[in-house]
Amino acid sequence: MTPALKRREAAPSVDIQIASPLWDAQPLAEQTVRDAIAAAAAALAPDDGEVSIVLTDDAAIRALNRDWRGIDKPTNVLSFPAPAPAGGEKMYGDIVLAYETIARECHDEDRVFLHHLAHLTVHGFLHLIGYDHQTDSDADAMEALESKIMIALTLPDPYLGRDLARGDI
Repeated sequence: MTPALKRREAAPSVDIQIASPLWDAQPLAEQTVRDAIAAAAAALAPDDGEVSIVLTDDAAIRALNRDWRGIDKPTNVLSFPAPAPAGGEKMYGDIVLAYETIARECHDEDRVFLHHLAHLTVHGFLHLIGYDHQTDSDADAMEALESKIMIALTLPDPYLGRDLARGDI
């Protein structure tokens, strides 16, 4: 599914839970996540609603990845879209981010932690609103949108000059 691009000023409300003390090493993480959600919402104009973010560690995300996707290893980000509401405020769903995996990727790929966090948050939000990367054409469209949103945040394009394997986000 590829929703049309629109512009808006309001952003979904963002509820952030810090579930690991590792995140104390990144005091700007919460603001980075809020800014990334706001930029993605501005580019895509989704309805008002709420996004829940969990900043956790590899052990917790590994358990979620195993239980929900059948993959028994940690990953950088997981998205869990919420079912459509019967009424009231829309809940987009949950985005879960793992500190150690993000930090390891930053070290291995020479990335700035907060830039990578912003990118993964945008990536997770796009999944919540219906984007995916199951086919090459869907992946190309999603990556182009991620790049556009990152540039709107005045952050580097995460795909420029990188040879990233499909599905490693």
